[in-house]
Amino acid sequence: MSWGTELWDQFDNLEKHTQWGIDVLEKYIKFVKERTEIELSYAKQLRNLSKKYQPKKNSKEEEEYRYTSTRAFLATLNEMNDYAGQHEVISENMTSLITAELTRYVQELKQERKSHFHDGRKAQQHIETCWKQLEASKRRFERDCKEADRAQQYFEKMDADINVTKADVEKARQQAQLRHQMAEDSKAEYSSTLQKFNSEQHEHYYTHIPNIFQKIQEMEERRIVRIGESMKTFAEVDRQVIPIIGKCLDEITKAAESVDHKNDSQMVIEAFKSGFEPPGDVDFEDFTQPMKRTVSESSLSNSRGDGKSEPKFGSKSKGKLWPFIKKNKLSLKLGAGPEDFSNLPPEQRRKKLQQKVDELNRDIQKEMDSRDALTKMKDVYIKNPQMGDAASVDHRLAELGQNIEKLRLEVQKFEGWLAEVEGRLPARSEQPRRQSGVYEAQNASGVNSCAQDRESPDGSYTEEQSQETEMKVPATDFDDEFDDEEPLPTIGTCKALYTFEGQNEGTISVAEGEMLYVIEEDKGDGWTRIRRNEDEEGYVPTSYVEVYLDKNAKGAMTYI
Repeated sequence: MSWGTELWDQFDNLEKHTQWGIDVLEKYIKFVKERTEIELSYAKQLRNLSKKYQPKKNSKEEEEYRYTSTRAFLATLNEMNDYAGQHEVISENMTSLITAELTRYVQELKQERKSHFHDGRKAQQHIETCWKQLEASKRRFERDCKEADRAQQYFEKMDADINVTKADVEKARQQAQLRHQMAEDSKAEYSSTLQKFNSEQHEHYYTHIPNIFQKIQEMEERRIVRIGESMKTFAEVDRQVIPIIGKCLDEITKAAESVDHKNDSQMVIEAFKSGFEPPGDVDFEDFTQPMKRTVSESSLSNSRGDGKSEPKFGSKSKGKLWPFIKKNKLSLKLGAGPEDFSNLPPEQRRKKLQQKVDELNRDIQKEMDSRDALTKMKDVYIKNPQMGDAASVDHRLAELGQNIEKLRLEVQKFEGWLAEVEGRLPARSEQPRRQSGVYEAQNASGVNSCAQDRESPDGSYTEEQSQETEMKVPATDFDDEFDDEEPLPTIGTCKALYTFEGQNEGTISVAEGEMLYVIEEDKGDGWTRIRRNEDEEGYVPTSYVEVYLDKNAKGAMTYI
């Protein structure tokens, strides 16, 4: 089955067919290109969708993601990001493996097709030229034969006419002989041209055209194979990402299975539990007796007595029960609440105080780290005066010491309030009401009661001021907290660019090219804290190392 033998006379149709094949290939390229654009658009929309529903940092919405159901939703959003990434991979692979390759192949195919059909047209023009030569030779032979016949007839006519002179007859005879000779020459030329044309024609239709058409057939078959392979690649690109997409879906399923309704219910209790006891029964008030009406301590309503105005539940007075006052909630949001959070229910107050203590302790740790770094820098300046003036850091060290002392007093103050809420200290008054103490920086053991009156959950507090009491705070809790510091987690790695001899206390020696772990980055003092193993850690100049921080570090510690 060969186009050269079967389609020897279909040059124009083959030219149209091969052009159609190239058009099909270009149409497929356009299809794949639009598919890649759809994949990119879909991935972008998925990423925007995931970003849209991600919790905003430092917002109330972020706090809501402590529940298992919302954590599962957050995991779904993260997996959707990875899911979108796989569609980007599909787009990239289709672009590189199909679109780019086929576009380059189409250009080569066009050049090859142009070359083959140029050869075909050249062969066609050659055979047409040979045919024209044959036709010219044939017409010339035919013309010479007719001229010879006319010359012969003219000679015979002159020879038979008695009135014609002998010279005219001889001239007619010579002309007839000349024409006969020309006819013979034309005959010989025509015969030679015909023989040559037949040879050229045989070679054209049995050699040149079959060879050219065979090349065109091979070119077309390669195009067909190539588009088939591209379609197979089209499917393989999708198939390659199926396992990863499956893992994304598995992670979403795993997150969904981690939803724990009991745990979420318990977290709601922990988030909103006030610590109050429900109000007791309301006593009967007998209005038939001419006696002073009283209300029990457990009543939610209050009456006037002894010239003292007590708050009444549901009234519009300022003595309304504080858990239900919107004004207090608003003032809390605006930052106008008391420093000891005494406007909150006991359980919520305890949490806020604990958070404040933890926050202050973290601030203390940061200040202490800065002080240690400056101390080490001062030691380096003392031993190496050319590196800097040791006296230049004294003022900053003094400031850090004052800041640490202030923060410690703050911690003691808030720990005192926390101890009061948790019941670690004896009651300060027999009156059933709470008061916030104000710590004096000069005397951390004594606190003055707050003059502001507060109500109990059942609304039985009066508005009279309580006597001042004192409260002692254990001074050992804070000290013990910093005695047993846990080792800092690694936050990245670093490579030593130069050799450093750590001769001062707190520094560590490193060799050029050595890889170490970073446990504390440069805080602006020019020193980075690193660790070689569990027992060897210290500071090195930041300019001596190249740091690679791990953004996803979760405190995992690995030692060389």
